[in-house]
Amino acid sequence: MTAVRSSEARVALITGAGSDRGIGFAAARALAEAGHRLGIAATSDRIEERAAELRALGHEVVTVIADLTDAAEADRAVAEVLEAFGRLDVLVNNAGMTSVSDPEQPAGIRDISNAQWDAALRRNLDTMLFVTRAATPPLVRSGAGRIINVASLSGPVTAYAGDIAYHAAKAGAVGLTRAAAIDLAEQGVTVNAVAPGWIDTGSSTPHELRMGDATPVGRSGRPEEVASAIAWLARADASYVTGQVIVVDGGNSIMEDRGGAPLE
Repeated sequence: MTAVRSSEARVALITGAGSDRGIGFAAARALAEAGHRLGIAATSDRIEERAAELRALGHEVVTVIADLTDAAEADRAVAEVLEAFGRLDVLVNNAGMTSVSDPEQPAGIRDISNAQWDAALRRNLDTMLFVTRAATPPLVRSGAGRIINVASLSGPVTAYAGDIAYHAAKAGAVGLTRAAAIDLAEQGVTVNAVAPGWIDTGSSTPHELRMGDATPVGRSGRPEEVASAIAWLARADASYVTGQVIVVDGGNSIMEDRGGAPLE
């Protein structure tokens, strides 16, 4: 952890920010450009490379390397950001999907093992609970606390074959979002989710990119297009929006005609 200058600027913690082409790092850039000081977290030391990029642009950043599937590690992540900045105003729960150190193997309902199920829920749902729980007291003290959970189109809205645990976890993320929004509404903390569709990130497969090409917009989304929704939800004046799911999918979820037949 690196000490930074004291300031009254709002502070954001973004988890899952290690990839240079991921939604987490795009969100960190967007929030930094909006004036936030940053805590960025990942499971490996590649987070230091992301911090160096942000510092080169003049932004204040601390880094945390932590396994957020461990509740104690989630507590430590929040504590280190508070130690550095003295406050926390925004939490972006982006940790999930796959990890450099422990890649998640998807499986369908016929084949999924208990270990695969447990791993997917720990990575995609437990992390969200643990960090949110740890961050809630300082977010309440902020007076304008913001929690933005990165869910997915897959699970809450749509589904594809062969990855049942991921879909279940991301649907659970929406339930967590709505329940926490009710719990914290009277204390000035909003809790919302973004649901990205096919986004061109560093982990996108050729098949996923083809699915992006098949959306009404005709391409995959860019991480910064998801980050723009996150940055809006993080604003102090976005105070009357809570418990909502903002879909960022190029119209994929509203397209009914998927047969490819020409109109007559």
